[in-house]
Amino acid sequence: MFKQMFAVMNQKLDQIIADYTGASANAKHEYEQDMDEMKRISDSFIEEWLLFEEKLSDFKEQMSSNDGIYDGQSEAAPANQSASQTSVACHIFDLEIPDEAAIIMNKGQGYYKLFMFGQAAAQFQLIINQTPECNLARLFLGMAHMHLQNWSEAQRHFQLLVVLTDFPKWLAMGYNALGCIQAIHLNVARAEQLFRQACDADPSFKDPQNNLQSCKNKSSHLSLYFGSTELCCL
Repeated sequence: MFKQMFAVMNQKLDQIIADYTGASANAKHEYEQDMDEMKRISDSFIEEWLLFEEKLSDFKEQMSSNDGIYDGQSEAAPANQSASQTSVACHIFDLEIPDEAAIIMNKGQGYYKLFMFGQAAAQFQLIINQTPECNLARLFLGMAHMHLQNWSEAQRHFQLLVVLTDFPKWLAMGYNALGCIQAIHLNVARAEQLFRQACDADPSFKDPQNNLQSCKNKSSHLSLYFGSTELCCL
C-alpha cells in the first residue's frame, strides 16, 4: 500500500519537475500546493513509522529483559516511583535521562537513519537543551551537523564531547571528527595530530587510521571518514 502510494507521489513529482520551469504563474502555484500536500503526507508517514519503531524497540527490550519470554504482562514500576519519575539509561557508559528525553532520542535516531539530518539535529538539540550532559545526544548532534556540513557547530559539539566523555569509542569518534574538520580546512598537521589522538583513544576504531594514512599520502583529494557508520551500533 505505502509502496504504491509513494510510487504515485514520485511519478507526480517527476511530472512537476519536468513541467515547472515552463509553467504559467497559476500552474506553478498549483504545483507548489501539490508539493506541499505531498510533503505533508510524507511527514505524516514518517511520524507514524517512527512511532512504530519506538513501540517495536520497547517491546523487544521487554522481551530481552524477560529472557526472551513474553507472558503478556509488563513489569510494574516500583511502588515508590511514579511514572513521571522513571528514567532510562542514555547509554551504559552515560547518565540516565528522563523518559521524555528518551522518546526524543528515539525520534532523532529515526530521522538520522532516514538521512534526514536537519530534523535529526533539531531533536538532539532539544535533548541537549534539557540535559547538556547527555553525551550520546551530543555525539549524534555533532554527526548530524557533519552531514549537514555545519562545520563550526559540529566542531563545537565534538570539542565538548572529548572533554565530557570517558568512553574510549566516543572519545575516538570525537577526536576523529575534529581531525576531519581540520583536514577540510586544510590544517593537515593539526588534523594528523587529532587522528593520532583518536587512534590512541580506541585502537580498534579504523576510521582515524585510514584518515591519517590519507593525510600522509598528500593526494589532491582527501578521503575522510568521520565515523558516522559507527552510530548504527549504538
